Amino acid sequence: MQDKLSSTSSPADLRQDALSRWDNEGGGGVDGPHNGEDLLRALTEIPVLTNSELVQLRIRVIALENVVIALLAQASAEQLTIAREMAAYIAPRPGYTHHPLTIRASALMIDLVQRADHFRLVHS
Repeated sequence: MQDKLSSTSSPADLRQDALSRWDNEGGGGVDGPHNGEDLLRALTEIPVLTNSELVQLRIRVIALENVVIALLAQASAEQLTIAREMAAYIAPRPGYTHHPLTIRASALMIDLVQRADHFRLVHS
C-alpha cells in the first residue's frame, strides 16, 4: 500500500484526510469507512461493560474534557479556529445522513471551545 502521508502534504490536507474518514458515522481506518457488516461483527465481539467500568469511563471522560478545556484556554487564535472548523466539518453536510451522534459531537466540540474562551477571559 502506498504511503498516503507525504512530506508535501499540507497540515490542512492532512486534517481533511483524517476528518473525511468520519463521513456518515463510518469512522474507520486509513482505507476509509468500515462497511456495516464489518462494524456489526466488531460490535458483537466487544464484551458488555460492567457498571463499575462505565462509571470509571465517565470519570475519565470528564477529566479529559477538563484537560482539553485547559489546553484550549492557552491555545492560539489559529488553533481555536481550527477546532471550530473541525466541529463544523463533522456537522452533517448536504448528501449525508443527519445522525444524532454526529450533531451532538459537533455541538460538544463548540461547547468545549466556548468554555475555554471563558477561562481565557477570566485569566487574561
